[in-house]
Amino acid sequence: MKKLINSPDTVLAEALDGFVAAHADIVAMGEERKFVQRKDLQKGKVALISGGGSGHEPLHSGFVGKGMLDAACPGQVFTSPTPDQMMAAAQAVDTGAGCLFIVKNYEGDVMNFEMAAETCGSKVLTVITDDDVAVEKSLWSTGRRGVAGTMIVEKMLGAAAEKGMDLEALQSLGKQVNDRTRSMGVALTPCTVPAAGKPTFTLAEDEMEMGVGIHGEPGRRRVKLAPADAIAQEIVSAILGDLSPKAGTNVLLLVNGFGGTPAMELYLMANSARQLLEKAGLKVVRHLVGNYVTSLEMAGCSITVTELSDETLALWDAPVKTAALSW
Repeated sequence: MKKLINSPDTVLAEALDGFVAAHADIVAMGEERKFVQRKDLQKGKVALISGGGSGHEPLHSGFVGKGMLDAACPGQVFTSPTPDQMMAAAQAVDTGAGCLFIVKNYEGDVMNFEMAAETCGSKVLTVITDDDVAVEKSLWSTGRRGVAGTMIVEKMLGAAAEKGMDLEALQSLGKQVNDRTRSMGVALTPCTVPAAGKPTFTLAEDEMEMGVGIHGEPGRRRVKLAPADAIAQEIVSAILGDLSPKAGTNVLLLVNGFGGTPAMELYLMANSARQLLEKAGLKVVRHLVGNYVTSLEMAGCSITVTELSDETLALWDAPVKTAALSW
């Protein structure tokens, strides 16, 4: 195992210290490193809190800041954070308007956030993301997995909260954005969790995993490596077959790297996906290409398509300043 670490036992703590120091104008560390919080909390605004296992950076800590999250709870690598982390975060960032938990649909995340919501002194509602069309159920989740579409939900809700939307309306909006978002990924290589010291799965040089999850969970099937256009065709077809958008619909296209894929290849995939979406009669009015929801050093990518209304397009374009997103 070749990694830039000191010890598997300290990798998360040291990475969090480095992250907070590098972005001290935007974020601050919570007590005992239980959470990362926005530095300039806005009184009277609904607090948005998310989190999950580490190893997916910049999700979620990289999206803490103006126009997105107020706090993120990082668990150990590929391991859900604990309820006490979420409770501590809610107590720290609730300024009186309540808290909204944004939770990826993985069993540990959902269970622990539910426990925190039940015992929080604050008023808490929840939005669960489940945008992955690859599989309906897995060992990790009950139903579809929440993957890269989660950060789109976080961005839309962050902008709406900044404008003063109340807690119930934010929950409703979050469910709408999630319902209009679909994702699917492909892996070319596995990744290695530091504590395990070995790859999470194996792939031959001429194989790829279609529909892989962000922890390296199996997808639809293992197949021979194919050209980028063919990979994009299968992924986009699966997304559109499930989303069923009407011709002429405005969409956001996110091509997300899993951590080990060069930017050149991600832009190539974005070009392939865009052409397929336009051929289907859709209008790609916004693009986002890069590493946003990663799986350590896994090579591969996911494609996410979100239907945009006038309201959600404006929310996407609203100002944001986080470590990973800024415009």
